[in-house]
Amino acid sequence: VQLQASGGGLVQAGGSLRLSCAASGSIFSFRVMAWYRQAPGAQRERVAFISRGGTTDYADSVKGRFTISRDNAKNTVYLQMNSLKPEDTAVYYCNSVPPIDIWGQGTQVTVSS
Repeated sequence: VQLQASGGGLVQAGGSLRLSCAASGSIFSFRVMAWYRQAPGAQRERVAFISRGGTTDYADSVKGRFTISRDNAKNTVYLQMNSLKPEDTAVYYCNSVPPIDIWGQGTQVTVSS
């Protein structure tokens, strides 16, 4: 079982990043997949999810700025993040909905003002 997120980094406010997550087929194949994030001192929150058929939904805080997508052939889910804000700073994880109890290391996103 593997969930490997990548693509994070340091970016200025207003910038963009694209996150990728390679998931084991056993997790990915029949599941709704999502991106979650956890800021320092805060609880983990779900920011976006996508069904296997492509239905998506977003947290209000990222709606219109983030786009989630998936490549079922590659067992990979993506998160395109535009117009980043300092409050988007967090460690980003991918997992299923509902999440399994394996989170991986995540990828750090830091947005400077």
